[in-house]
Amino acid sequence: MFTGIVEELGEVTAVENLGDSCRFTLRGPLVTEDAEHGDSIAVNGVCLTVVDTADGAFTADVMAETLKRSSLGALDVGTRVNLERPMALGGRLGGHLVQGHVDGTGTVLERVPGEHWEIVKVGLPQELSRYVVEKGSITVDGISLTVVDAADDYFTVSLIPTTLALTTLGIKQPGDPVNLEVDVLAKYVERLLGDRAPGAGAPAPLTPGTEAGR
Repeated sequence: MFTGIVEELGEVTAVENLGDSCRFTLRGPLVTEDAEHGDSIAVNGVCLTVVDTADGAFTADVMAETLKRSSLGALDVGTRVNLERPMALGGRLGGHLVQGHVDGTGTVLERVPGEHWEIVKVGLPQELSRYVVEKGSITVDGISLTVVDAADDYFTVSLIPTTLALTTLGIKQPGDPVNLEVDVLAKYVERLLGDRAPGAGAPAPLTPGTEAGR
């Protein structure tokens, strides 16, 4: 489990194509200082398993499903990436609950600079729009952000100077893909309410003579 508070802006140093998967080597001295084989590190919001570490870098294998569902398939040597280690039990939840399970990809549509901040407009698949609400939380490339405006096919976020300087959203341009993870609580609520809808999962009518029907 992550919080969406990026710890480090890392860099892809090697990409090995394995046919139906890829092995990435990523430089991140901070996130690898206590990382061991089998640990998790979020890369642009995707939870990856550490295969090996050496000299401030780590390697991770990415399967075809992850490459298809996220923007990691577009990574190349030199690409900057957001890195975050899992939240420690008892640690501060600075952003919101982030699983590192990407729901889909969006596209940066527009950047509108302000005096001390910047508004970024992101297009998203319509099947995800029902989970995105004004002033709600969303994860963009692993960054926990608050939604400013929400529409059927896009949303906007307001970025402070720290986010612009220390994450990939400071360099993403219109047309660039971003990984999206909606608030997991919204998905659970939808499932629970769906099960309670008329005719969905309702108990069978009791027949005379049953214990509950007496």
